[in-house]
Amino acid sequence: MIFVNEKLGYLRQKALNLPESSGVYIMKDAGGRTIYVGKAKVLKNRVSQYFGSQKNHQEKVRKMVEKVDDFDYILTDNEFEALVLECSLIKQYSPKYNILLKDDKGYNYIKITNEKWPRIRESKQILDDGSTYIGPYTSVSNVSKAIDEALKIFKLPRCKKDFKPNGRKNGSRACLNYHIDQCSAPCIGKISHEEYLENVNDAIEFLKGGDTGSIKKLTQKMYDFSERLEYEKAARVRDKILAIKKITQKQKVVSPNGKTQDVIALVQDARASSFEVFRFLNGRLCDTDNYVFNEAGEAEISRAEFIVQYYMKKSDIPATILVDGAVDAKDSVEAYLGQKQGRRVRITAPKRGQALELIEMCRKNAAERLSQRLSRPFKETAGVVELAKLLSLPAVPVYIEAYDISNIAGSANVAGMVVFKNGRPLKSAYKRFEIKTVRGQDDYGSMCEVISRRLDRYETAIEDTSNGFERLPDLILLDGGRGHVSAVKRLLQSRGLSIPVYGMVKDSKHKTRAIAKDGGEIAINSNRAAFMLISSIQEEVHRFAIGYHRQKRKQETLTTALTQVPGVGKKKAKMLLTYFKSVERVKQADIADLVKVPGISQALAASIQRYFNEEKS
Repeated sequence: MIFVNEKLGYLRQKALNLPESSGVYIMKDAGGRTIYVGKAKVLKNRVSQYFGSQKNHQEKVRKMVEKVDDFDYILTDNEFEALVLECSLIKQYSPKYNILLKDDKGYNYIKITNEKWPRIRESKQILDDGSTYIGPYTSVSNVSKAIDEALKIFKLPRCKKDFKPNGRKNGSRACLNYHIDQCSAPCIGKISHEEYLENVNDAIEFLKGGDTGSIKKLTQKMYDFSERLEYEKAARVRDKILAIKKITQKQKVVSPNGKTQDVIALVQDARASSFEVFRFLNGRLCDTDNYVFNEAGEAEISRAEFIVQYYMKKSDIPATILVDGAVDAKDSVEAYLGQKQGRRVRITAPKRGQALELIEMCRKNAAERLSQRLSRPFKETAGVVELAKLLSLPAVPVYIEAYDISNIAGSANVAGMVVFKNGRPLKSAYKRFEIKTVRGQDDYGSMCEVISRRLDRYETAIEDTSNGFERLPDLILLDGGRGHVSAVKRLLQSRGLSIPVYGMVKDSKHKTRAIAKDGGEIAINSNRAAFMLISSIQEEVHRFAIGYHRQKRKQETLTTALTQVPGVGKKKAKMLLTYFKSVERVKQADIADLVKVPGISQALAASIQRYFNEEKS
């Protein structure tokens, strides 16, 4: 049911009187509390959208509008100033309906102890103990992995022994790590204090700057030793370089370009949103982060709000941020991040190549987190996420409607509509249509009639919310090819709608083969999750439509048997079948029972009984 705010008229009129200028708007509830802060390039256009038709709003926006009692606004010179002011007001008020990233995650640090023989360890917090800390990181596994790599490469100890000169004379024995060449054994004096400190410093450089910077620095050091004819030291540095290359080879498969960049992906359904962040340092995945919100909004605006909030308290904003779709007011967001970091920051949505592969990997992780939150199988979430990517949709389709026409040479012409919500069938929303205006076998015309009637019911849904057509689909799928898609797209365009429409193409064995679009086909065999989803949708809509078609044929056959009786037309035949449930029971009925059917007179009842008695004899 769509709630109508009693003050909607007042708010709409106030919004229409706003200036066509950039600025910030502040939504308030009846208690005067700030519940949402937003920015706009043109205040009048953006704010008036909230108080127009509520049917196309996301659930989050509808709930917010329901609570709005009034709003204030502040004019700015440009959109960038509006963004900066918006951030400041969000910090000040923490509005309920803004994306708010709560700082309640467990952070992890890399700790370098302050002692004669420094150790490198993990830490959950920064202590005032004179140690050096690197971080924070949100991923415990990435911190552990980085420390493990550094200790292996630079042969630093993992034990808690107290290193003293002449350790062997004191009874110390080297551990297994020394014997497998993963520790320099300072406990038995196998390395000098000076060289040990040098290894610790090299490990710190590696942890801070990744493998690219470390290899470059170590290579120069190796050449310096060689020029001074210190070949033994040069060989040890060379071994470190080889160890770094070997241990980071697997990471380079993930991001071989060696860039420092962040990757952000968003996955939504009707109830929740999941943001995943991959942080790459010199090509190595150094940290991951995830936020799941119990709300869903417009994808472009959600991305912009998240990016601003995410980097608001961070000091290490990379020069490149990869995202999986459009970002609202991208230029202003880039300018804000650039001003904060002191250099240019670019936000890009890659369309091909390795950058797109990173986006897809990030998106799959976001989908997995969302599945966990909603306690749904990952394959359902993965199917709609992969389908959105395959069709280049602006957002993951939450509500999918599929249609199929079923008839035999134009007779018993019917259609079935099935609904998949969040990747699973929503049987309560299934609909059946009997084709009324199309005569003969005209699948294109029949499909257009059905969808036109569906849209008509949507237009009346604001007064009658019981018809099941209260919302428009995010995606329409047709059991058919390019011709079906073209016909329906023209219908939608004529009604001012831009719902994505695609066809589901079958092979000679009646199995899903491809997706038809207006002008070609999209192969889906290589996209397993999307393929499984499309196949299940196509099978379900075909089953539903043909089931109704068989029912209609059976009914028409039975109706024909009754229309042979003089005085019984199609209308009366249907009424007889509705009352008696079968032709056989009509044949066995006496006159007293027959006249109970509306429209059946005493004379007609006698005629019906006489006809079937004669048929028996």
